Amino acid sequence: MFSFPLLITIYAGFTHAFETDHLLAVTNIVSRRNHIWLSVKDGIFWGLGHSSTILLIGILMIIFKVGISEHSFHYFEATVGLMLIVLAIYRLQKFFRGKKIIVHAHSHQHPKTFSLVNPNDEHKHLHVHFASKQNFQHTHMHTHSHNHSHKLAYGVGLVHGLAGSGALVVLVLAQIKNPFDGLIYLLTFSSGCVCGMLVAAGLFSLPFSKKLVQAPILQTSLIIITSVLCLLYGGKVIYDNIILF
Repeated sequence: MFSFPLLITIYAGFTHAFETDHLLAVTNIVSRRNHIWLSVKDGIFWGLGHSSTILLIGILMIIFKVGISEHSFHYFEATVGLMLIVLAIYRLQKFFRGKKIIVHAHSHQHPKTFSLVNPNDEHKHLHVHFASKQNFQHTHMHTHSHNHSHKLAYGVGLVHGLAGSGALVVLVLAQIKNPFDGLIYLLTFSSGCVCGMLVAAGLFSLPFSKKLVQAPILQTSLIIITSVLCLLYGGKVIYDNIILF
């Protein structure tokens, strides 16, 4: 039977998935997908990776009495910032690899009724789009990976495991005297994390779905914007935890 503290722990784990660094990371991960189920699976593996690190450190603290200073978490946070930067660069590199920016002009001749001065007035309009390097035809946003591997999501979760609220989990764990209660606390928080992360991954994959975004320029803009935000936020995290600390 669930007690009130356990429900609070599940809620804490669930909401942990919606912190800024997590949302930026998962957005860059699921932007590779064109099917919501693959994005949800990314969220599950993301949560499992996150939980793996917390469980490992928690077990070390419970069984081997390993102590981790509170100051150490600043370096863990900085590591997350570095991961966000690397993730953003990786996403942009994967997106632009094999693509070429094509700029050309389309001629447009106005009808006589709209061109009183010169009936044969002709204007040219610039047209910019992405094309593959093999052929310079319009791309239909085949930018999503068909690779069903979820190693990237799991790896990102591993790095996130000791940052933010994950650090608080370990600190709270240090106050729990009963090893069994400590394990229950870890498993409960981790379950909440997995649930929250699969929900977050599913929700944030919707803007990148081919069914919702048919315009290549709009979808390209979303990918670039989210990657740049991830890059900037990663730099801020490093600055706050290394330079200011």
